[in-house]
Amino acid sequence: MRRLVGLGVAVLAVAAGLAVHLSAPDGAASDVAGDALYVIAVWGGLVLLFPRWRSWVTAAVVLGWSVGVELFQLTGVPLRWAGEWPPIVLVFGTVFDLRDLLVYVVTAMAVGGADAAARRAIAPRRAGSAAA
Repeated sequence: MRRLVGLGVAVLAVAAGLAVHLSAPDGAASDVAGDALYVIAVWGGLVLLFPRWRSWVTAAVVLGWSVGVELFQLTGVPLRWAGEWPPIVLVFGTVFDLRDLLVYVVTAMAVGGADAAARRAIAPRRAGSAAA
C-alpha cells in the first residue's frame, strides 16, 4: 500500500510541477511552488523504492538530494546541460538560489511530519487487524 501512495504522490507532484513550469508566470510564487513540488516528487519516488524506510530517513534523504542538486548548480554544469537539452532543467535546475534551500528544508520537514503522522494513525489499525 505504501508503494502505491509513493507512486501516486510522485505522479501528482510531477504533473502539478509540469503545470506550474509550463503555465505559471515566472516569479517567486511559481519558483517556490516548483521547489516544493520537486521535494514532494522526490519523496514519492523514494517511498515507492524504499517503502520500509522510517519517515525521518526518507525526509533526510530527500533534503540531502535537494540541497545537493542546488549546490551542484554552483558548478555551472546544470546550466550548460540545460543549454544542450532543456528538459534537464526539471531535474537539476540551472542557477543557485539561496531561497530554494529554505523551501527544501520546510517542505522536507512538512512531508516527513505528514508521513510520520499518517504512519502513526495507520499503525494501531494494522495492529488491531493483525490480532483479529
